[in-house]
Amino acid sequence: MFKQLREEIGTIFERDPAARSTWEVLTCYPGLHAIYLHKLSSWLWSSGLRWLGRLVSHFGRWLTGIEIHPGATIGRRVFIDHGMGVVIGETAEVGDDTTLYHGVTLGGTTWNKGKRHPTLGKGVVVGAGAKILGPIRVGDGAKVGSNAVVVKDVPDEATVVGVPGRIVEASSGQPAAARRFAAYGVVQNQDDPYAKAIQEMVVHSHELEESVATLTRKLAELERELAEHEAQATPAENLRAVK
Repeated sequence: MFKQLREEIGTIFERDPAARSTWEVLTCYPGLHAIYLHKLSSWLWSSGLRWLGRLVSHFGRWLTGIEIHPGATIGRRVFIDHGMGVVIGETAEVGDDTTLYHGVTLGGTTWNKGKRHPTLGKGVVVGAGAKILGPIRVGDGAKVGSNAVVVKDVPDEATVVGVPGRIVEASSGQPAAARRFAAYGVVQNQDDPYAKAIQEMVVHSHELEESVATLTRKLAELERELAEHEAQATPAENLRAVK
Protein backbone atom coordinates (compact mmCIF):
# COMPACT_ATOMS: atom_id res chain seq x y z
CA MET A 1 0.00 0.00 0.00
CA PHE A 2 2.79 2.43 0.89
CA LYS A 3 4.53 1.63 -2.40
CA GLN A 4 1.36 2.51 -4.27
CA LEU A 5 0.95 5.69 -2.24
CA ARG A 6 4.48 6.74 -3.22
CA GLU A 7 3.55 6.09 -6.86
CA GLU A 8 0.44 8.27 -6.55
CA ILE A 9 2.41 11.11 -4.96
CA GLY A 10 5.15 10.83 -7.59
CA THR A 11 2.48 11.03 -10.30
CA ILE A 12 1.12 14.25 -8.83
CA PHE A 13 4.59 15.81 -8.81
CA GLU A 14 5.03 14.80 -12.47
CA ARG A 15 1.73 16.26 -13.68
CA ASP A 16 1.19 19.26 -11.42
CA PRO A 17 3.94 21.91 -11.26
CA ALA A 18 2.09 23.55 -8.35
CA ALA A 19 2.91 20.63 -6.03
CA ARG A 20 5.67 21.74 -3.63
CA SER A 21 6.02 19.05 -0.97
CA THR A 22 4.86 15.57 -0.06
CA TRP A 23 3.07 16.92 3.00
CA GLU A 24 1.18 19.42 0.85
CA VAL A 25 0.10 16.63 -1.53
CA LEU A 26 -1.00 14.35 1.32
CA THR A 27 -3.07 17.02 3.06
CA CYS A 28 -4.29 19.39 0.32
CA TYR A 29 -5.00 17.32 -2.80
CA PRO A 30 -8.65 16.19 -2.92
CA GLY A 31 -7.97 13.99 -5.94
CA LEU A 32 -5.64 11.82 -3.85
CA HIS A 33 -8.14 11.71 -0.97
CA ALA A 34 -10.93 10.68 -3.37
CA ILE A 35 -8.85 7.84 -4.81
CA TYR A 36 -8.10 6.33 -1.39
CA LEU A 37 -11.64 6.76 -0.10
CA HIS A 38 -12.74 4.97 -3.26
CA LYS A 39 -10.36 2.10 -2.51
CA LEU A 40 -12.14 1.68 0.84
CA SER A 41 -15.64 2.01 -0.56
CA SER A 42 -14.80 -0.39 -3.42
CA TRP A 43 -13.50 -3.00 -0.96
CA LEU A 44 -16.69 -2.72 1.08
CA TRP A 45 -18.80 -2.93 -2.07
CA SER A 46 -17.04 -6.04 -3.35
CA SER A 47 -17.30 -7.62 0.12
CA GLY A 48 -21.09 -7.38 0.00
CA LEU A 49 -21.32 -4.38 2.35
CA ARG A 50 -22.90 -2.26 -0.35
CA TRP A 51 -24.77 0.23 1.82
CA LEU A 52 -21.60 0.91 3.80
CA GLY A 53 -19.63 1.24 0.56
CA ARG A 54 -22.13 3.81 -0.71
CA LEU A 55 -21.92 5.65 2.60
CA VAL A 56 -18.12 5.93 2.36
CA SER A 57 -18.51 7.06 -1.27
CA HIS A 58 -21.04 9.68 -0.16
CA PHE A 59 -18.65 10.90 2.54
CA GLY A 60 -15.87 11.13 -0.07
CA ARG A 61 -18.14 13.23 -2.29
CA TRP A 62 -18.92 15.56 0.61
CA LEU A 63 -15.25 15.88 1.56
CA THR A 64 -13.69 16.25 -1.91
CA GLY A 65 -16.43 17.22 -4.36
CA ILE A 66 -15.54 14.11 -6.38
CA GLU A 67 -18.18 11.40 -6.79
CA ILE A 68 -16.88 7.90 -7.57
CA HIS A 69 -19.32 5.03 -7.37
CA PRO A 70 -17.87 2.17 -5.31
CA GLY A 71 -18.54 -0.20 -8.21
CA ALA A 72 -16.23 1.74 -10.57
CA THR A 73 -12.79 0.38 -11.41
CA ILE A 74 -9.87 2.80 -10.97
CA GLY A 75 -6.36 1.90 -12.11
CA ARG A 76 -2.98 2.82 -10.66
CA ARG A 77 -1.44 6.29 -10.75
CA VAL A 78 -4.74 7.93 -11.71
CA PHE A 79 -4.56 11.68 -11.06
CA ILE A 80 -7.72 13.74 -10.55
CA ASP A 81 -6.53 17.35 -10.77
CA HIS A 82 -8.60 19.94 -8.84
CA GLY A 83 -11.45 17.43 -9.07
CA MET A 84 -14.53 19.43 -8.09
CA GLY A 85 -17.57 18.09 -9.93
CA VAL A 86 -15.98 14.87 -11.25
CA VAL A 87 -18.55 12.06 -11.54
CA ILE A 88 -17.54 8.45 -12.26
CA GLY A 89 -20.37 5.96 -12.70
CA GLU A 90 -20.82 2.44 -11.38
CA THR A 91 -19.56 0.46 -14.38
CA ALA A 92 -16.88 2.94 -15.48
CA GLU A 93 -13.31 1.72 -15.83
CA VAL A 94 -10.34 4.10 -15.65
CA GLY A 95 -6.99 2.78 -16.83
CA ASP A 96 -3.55 3.27 -15.29
CA ASP A 97 -1.81 6.67 -15.59
CA THR A 98 -5.02 8.48 -16.58
CA THR A 99 -5.54 12.16 -15.76
CA LEU A 100 -8.99 13.68 -15.14
CA TYR A 101 -9.64 17.38 -14.63
CA HIS A 102 -12.51 19.06 -12.78
CA GLY A 103 -16.05 18.70 -14.07
CA VAL A 104 -15.43 15.44 -15.95
CA THR A 105 -18.36 13.02 -16.20
CA LEU A 106 -18.03 9.34 -17.03
CA GLY A 107 -21.75 8.71 -17.33
CA GLY A 108 -24.29 6.19 -18.52
CA THR A 109 -26.91 6.64 -21.24
CA THR A 110 -29.39 3.93 -20.25
CA TRP A 111 -31.35 2.82 -17.23
CA ASN A 112 -30.74 -0.85 -18.03
CA LYS A 113 -28.50 -2.93 -15.81
CA GLY A 114 -25.09 -4.08 -17.00
CA LYS A 115 -22.20 -2.20 -18.60
CA ARG A 116 -23.42 1.34 -19.25
CA HIS A 117 -20.43 3.58 -18.49
CA PRO A 118 -17.25 4.24 -20.48
CA THR A 119 -13.91 2.46 -20.33
CA LEU A 120 -10.78 4.61 -20.42
CA GLY A 121 -7.53 3.02 -21.53
CA LYS A 122 -4.08 3.69 -20.12
CA GLY A 123 -2.59 7.19 -20.13
CA VAL A 124 -5.80 8.96 -21.17
CA VAL A 125 -6.14 12.72 -20.50
CA VAL A 126 -9.65 14.14 -20.10
CA GLY A 127 -9.96 17.93 -20.03
CA ALA A 128 -12.12 20.01 -17.69
CA GLY A 129 -15.86 19.72 -18.20
CA ALA A 130 -15.66 16.86 -20.72
CA LYS A 131 -18.49 14.33 -20.81
CA ILE A 132 -17.82 10.73 -21.90
CA LEU A 133 -21.13 8.91 -22.07
CA GLY A 134 -22.21 5.34 -22.60
CA PRO A 135 -20.42 1.97 -22.74
CA ILE A 136 -17.76 3.22 -25.15
CA ARG A 137 -14.00 2.86 -25.09
CA VAL A 138 -11.44 5.66 -25.10
CA GLY A 139 -8.18 4.15 -26.33
CA ASP A 140 -4.77 4.16 -24.69
CA GLY A 141 -3.03 7.54 -24.78
CA ALA A 142 -6.09 9.35 -26.15
CA LYS A 143 -6.85 12.98 -25.26
CA VAL A 144 -10.31 14.45 -24.77
CA GLY A 145 -10.43 18.25 -24.94
CA SER A 146 -12.16 20.41 -22.35
CA ASN A 147 -15.98 20.51 -22.61
CA ALA A 148 -16.06 17.84 -25.33
CA VAL A 149 -19.02 15.44 -25.39
CA VAL A 150 -17.90 11.97 -26.47
CA VAL A 151 -20.48 9.29 -27.32
CA LYS A 152 -18.46 7.09 -29.71
CA ASP A 153 -15.32 5.00 -29.35
CA VAL A 154 -12.02 6.89 -29.55
CA PRO A 155 -8.98 5.15 -31.09
CA ASP A 156 -5.66 4.86 -29.28
CA GLU A 157 -3.69 8.14 -29.10
CA ALA A 158 -6.39 10.14 -30.90
CA THR A 159 -7.43 13.65 -29.81
CA VAL A 160 -11.14 14.47 -29.60
CA VAL A 161 -12.71 17.93 -29.24
CA GLY A 162 -16.11 19.56 -29.65
CA VAL A 163 -19.80 18.75 -29.30
CA PRO A 164 -20.33 16.08 -30.40
CA GLY A 165 -16.74 14.92 -30.05
CA ARG A 166 -14.76 14.65 -33.28
CA ILE A 167 -11.25 13.43 -33.91
CA VAL A 168 -8.85 16.23 -34.80
CA GLU A 169 -5.61 14.32 -34.40
CA ALA A 170 -5.03 10.63 -35.12
CA SER A 171 -2.42 8.33 -33.65
CA SER A 172 1.12 9.68 -33.83
CA GLY A 173 2.64 6.20 -33.92
CA GLN A 174 5.13 7.21 -31.22
CA PRO A 175 5.87 4.91 -28.27
CA ALA A 176 4.22 5.89 -25.01
CA ALA A 177 7.51 7.15 -23.51
CA ALA A 178 8.00 9.58 -26.40
CA ARG A 179 4.53 11.13 -26.25
CA ARG A 180 4.24 14.40 -24.35
CA PHE A 181 1.66 15.03 -21.68
CA ALA A 182 -1.19 17.31 -22.81
CA ALA A 183 -2.75 19.24 -19.94
CA TYR A 184 -6.55 19.52 -20.26
CA GLY A 185 -6.32 17.28 -23.34
CA VAL A 186 -5.08 20.16 -25.48
CA VAL A 187 -1.99 20.15 -27.69
CA GLN A 188 -0.57 23.53 -28.69
CA ASN A 189 -0.88 24.47 -32.39
CA GLN A 190 -3.35 21.65 -32.87
CA ASP A 191 -5.15 21.82 -36.23
CA ASP A 192 -8.91 21.31 -36.33
CA PRO A 193 -10.00 20.21 -39.84
CA TYR A 194 -13.47 21.63 -39.30
CA ALA A 195 -12.08 25.01 -38.30
CA LYS A 196 -9.72 24.93 -41.30
CA ALA A 197 -12.61 24.10 -43.66
CA ILE A 198 -14.69 26.96 -42.28
CA GLN A 199 -11.75 29.32 -42.61
CA GLU A 200 -11.28 28.30 -46.25
CA MET A 201 -14.97 28.92 -46.91
CA VAL A 202 -14.71 32.39 -45.37
CA VAL A 203 -11.68 33.21 -47.55
CA HIS A 204 -13.47 31.92 -50.66
CA SER A 205 -16.57 33.95 -49.80
CA HIS A 206 -14.44 37.07 -49.42
CA GLU A 207 -12.82 36.45 -52.82
CA LEU A 208 -16.27 36.05 -54.44
CA GLU A 209 -17.45 39.31 -52.86
CA GLU A 210 -14.41 41.12 -54.27
CA SER A 211 -15.03 39.64 -57.75
CA VAL A 212 -18.70 40.69 -57.69
CA ALA A 213 -17.72 44.18 -56.53
CA THR A 214 -15.18 44.46 -59.39
CA LEU A 215 -17.76 43.36 -61.99
CA THR A 216 -20.34 45.78 -60.58
CA ARG A 217 -17.84 48.65 -60.75
CA LYS A 218 -16.90 47.84 -64.36
CA LEU A 219 -20.56 47.57 -65.38
CA ALA A 220 -21.27 50.95 -63.83
CA GLU A 221 -18.32 52.46 -65.74
CA LEU A 222 -19.62 50.99 -69.02
CA GLU A 223 -23.10 52.35 -68.37
CA ARG A 224 -21.65 55.80 -67.60
CA GLU A 225 -19.53 55.77 -70.78
CA LEU A 226 -22.56 54.71 -72.83
CA ALA A 227 -24.66 57.50 -71.34
CA GLU A 228 -21.94 60.08 -72.06
CA HIS A 229 -21.60 58.78 -75.63
CA GLU A 230 -25.36 59.04 -76.19
CA ALA A 231 -25.41 62.56 -74.76
CA GLN A 232 -22.65 63.73 -77.14
CA ALA A 233 -24.05 62.04 -80.28
CA THR A 234 -26.01 64.12 -82.87
CA PRO A 235 -29.73 63.41 -83.48
CA ALA A 236 -28.87 61.81 -86.85
CA GLU A 237 -26.34 59.44 -85.18
CA ASN A 238 -28.90 58.50 -82.57
CA LEU A 239 -31.44 57.75 -85.28
CA ARG A 240 -28.95 55.55 -87.16
CA ALA A 241 -28.12 53.76 -83.89
CA VAL A 242 -31.80 53.02 -83.32
CA LYS A 243 -32.18 51.70 -86.90
